[in-house]
Amino acid sequence: MNIMQTRASSKLDLISDASRAEIDKWIAKYPEEKKNSAVMSALRILQDQNKGFLTVELMDATAEYLGMPSIAVYEVATFYSMYEMQAVGKHKVCVCTNISCMLRGSDEIVQHLTKKLGIKLGETTKDGRITLKEVECLGACVEAPMLQLGDTYHGNLTAEKLDKLLDELD
Repeated sequence: MNIMQTRASSKLDLISDASRAEIDKWIAKYPEEKKNSAVMSALRILQDQNKGFLTVELMDATAEYLGMPSIAVYEVATFYSMYEMQAVGKHKVCVCTNISCMLRGSDEIVQHLTKKLGIKLGETTKDGRITLKEVECLGACVEAPMLQLGDTYHGNLTAEKLDKLLDELD
């Protein structure tokens, strides 16, 4: 085995068997020559495997596994706000600040959260519990202002609703 094969296999070793099985389910949804269409799902799966964030090594492993250039994986991972390039808190609070949410009070929602949590957008609380993130659009304008907490959307937000959500976190 040459050095390049050793490096390639060590990259792929970063993908757990469970993650491979889940990625393979997504790959199977596409024609063989289009398996790189599973890149977004693969990145989500590997981000979950890595406690909520991606590393360059995991992105390289994704590229290798899907047979695509690493730069193409980096482009996807850095374009979409759902992917994290650094460790995040146990709970990630993503606040939409796009036009619909802004017109319905997202500025006040952000202000309330930053004051209550003692952090700015893009930061994590000192105890590592909560990361507060601004996102461009969550696609649920009818419930503006809104946020995503984990995998769940919460809309028609008020300070009282925010306090209740935060109080219910473990």
